Amino acid sequence: MSGPLTGIRIVELAGIGPGPFAAMLLADLGADIVRVERSSLVSGQHDRPHWDILNRSRRSIGVDLKNPEGVETVLRLVEQADALIEGFRPGVTERLGLGPDDCLARNPRLVYGRMTGWGQDGPYAQAAGHDINYIALAGALHPIGRAGQAPVPPLNLVGDFGGGALYLAFGIAAALVEAGRSGQGQVVDAAMVDGAASLTTMFHSMMGIGMWTEERGTNLLDTGAHFYDVYQCADGEYVSIGSIEPQFYAELRRLAGLDADEWDAQMDGSAWPGLKEKLAAVFAQRTRDEWCALMEHTDVCFAPVLSLAEAPQHPHNVARQTFVDVAGVVQPAPAPRFSRTPGAIARPPAQPGQHTDEALADWGIPAGEVAKLRETGAIR
Repeated sequence: MSGPLTGIRIVELAGIGPGPFAAMLLADLGADIVRVERSSLVSGQHDRPHWDILNRSRRSIGVDLKNPEGVETVLRLVEQADALIEGFRPGVTERLGLGPDDCLARNPRLVYGRMTGWGQDGPYAQAAGHDINYIALAGALHPIGRAGQAPVPPLNLVGDFGGGALYLAFGIAAALVEAGRSGQGQVVDAAMVDGAASLTTMFHSMMGIGMWTEERGTNLLDTGAHFYDVYQCADGEYVSIGSIEPQFYAELRRLAGLDADEWDAQMDGSAWPGLKEKLAAVFAQRTRDEWCALMEHTDVCFAPVLSLAEAPQHPHNVARQTFVDVAGVVQPAPAPRFSRTPGAIARPPAQPGQHTDEALADWGIPAGEVAKLRETGAIR
């Protein structure tokens, strides 16, 4: 293991999306995480990594959580853990006997991290939902889109991963620091609706001073401005422009040949729609590569719009090793970077239950007991 969290032990009750991504972030930074999978998912096919990269850097054990001995096995791991991650609906882990009270009774220093969409309480708490619903209620979806068009869901980056996983990982890390001082654990209630709302903080500030309107696609950062948008090139590819500051806008004008006086009033919102059409016509005259040759490495605030397949090949990403190849799969490298204790991908994503014997032994459960648990069906 490598990274600033080396020595931290975490139990992860397997889920989907934001919970696994939060666990991946912590594991990439050195935490020893055991992922507890349903025993019914264990196939015994361990000749190749699992397809889900979100499960990388940690080991997997197969446990039957409907078996009292399986639950007891997890509680024994909790006794030695610094934190736990779960992403079920409110009340599910309580019914399993693995709720906060159960776990903190075994380990008062435990940080109990909970990942939900709506939170542990409130009128929506028990309702099903997905990223698109959480960011809609948070006010984060409404502003995203072009003028006169419907809101555009930004993949599931804002709810699941930005407002969910990152806030859960941050909350767990903060609670671990506090537990190191106080000797007491606590529950971290990370809700995607809360995190997504938090991500909109700057826009609430801008609304408060009249710099942002509710009319989608007419503002500074939502494609309203001609100098902050993406433009199609002659080859059908796109480039991004973010020339907000006057000196950067001047560089855009110089390199794009925008000499006419009409380009002077940069912040005149009434002129933006017309200037956007004219700038689109300018960018349509050259290919993406031609614009890169002209504008890359300048202060225009420019970058080509790369696909998921293209991004790992760009010279900047190659130079920084932003993407790595693990077991034949190209994927983003651990982030952020540390000068003295760098993170690393400890292992490819495990198949469910791949490390049951190994991980339980490392966490102090004798081989004889492991054999008995296997016989009762508590583990697999």
